Amino acid sequence: MEYSAIRLEIANDVATLTLNRPRSKNALNVQMRAEIAYAVKVAESDARVLVIGGAGDAFCSGQDLGDGGNATSLDLERTLRDEYVPMLRAIFDCTIPTICAVHGAAAGAGANLALAADVVIAADEAYFIQAFTRIGLIPDAGGTYWLPRQMGAAKAMGAALFGDKITGRQAADWGMIYESVPLAEFDTHVAKRALHLAAGPTAAYARVKSAIRGSFENSLDEQLAVEAKLQGECGKTRDFQEGVLAFMQKRPAKYEGR
Repeated sequence: MEYSAIRLEIANDVATLTLNRPRSKNALNVQMRAEIAYAVKVAESDARVLVIGGAGDAFCSGQDLGDGGNATSLDLERTLRDEYVPMLRAIFDCTIPTICAVHGAAAGAGANLALAADVVIAADEAYFIQAFTRIGLIPDAGGTYWLPRQMGAAKAMGAALFGDKITGRQAADWGMIYESVPLAEFDTHVAKRALHLAAGPTAAYARVKSAIRGSFENSLDEQLAVEAKLQGECGKTRDFQEGVLAFMQKRPAKYEGR
């Protein structure tokens, strides 16, 4: 696929997917949603970590309300079902670690696109906003799923009802995202985090994701059984052998991702 709404670059086992419609603050249109879904699959097969960011001064301003004509005539149910779900599932189901790097505004569906990633790193000055009720809608693009799980029902309800701006620093303090850093350090910090994961035990990372996500539906006994099964699988990988050998030899491990 030739990309017109995003960029995809792969180097040093790091895939960088950049939302690339800066004039619209990277608003999500039909083309961008399709390109993201496709590019994530490419990254999954060709890299060991995926970083999603935005061009210009914003991460993503959400749904492009001017895409396809009159906003009030949009078939929102069909758009979410047929276009957003494949994009969000591609990110959520990606077997390699995913990082969303939010340096500016992440609004509406753009905020929830970010939350679909495994790890969200934001600039202190960036902000997230569930702007849906301002136009008579509810949070979508996974917002009602991720928000209560990541920052609790009380904060999620307030964010959805009031549509307040939540700064990167607040989001980190509330458990909505992993961390925030000063804007001056942002690019360097994200690159360092990405390279760390790209050099790590990729097969173990996939099982970490599976175990943590599945824990919400499991009892303690069920989760202990899941851990035992997945740990057994990890114990058969080349990376585990290398990790133990490196530990015994007191040297950094050189993981192959298998």
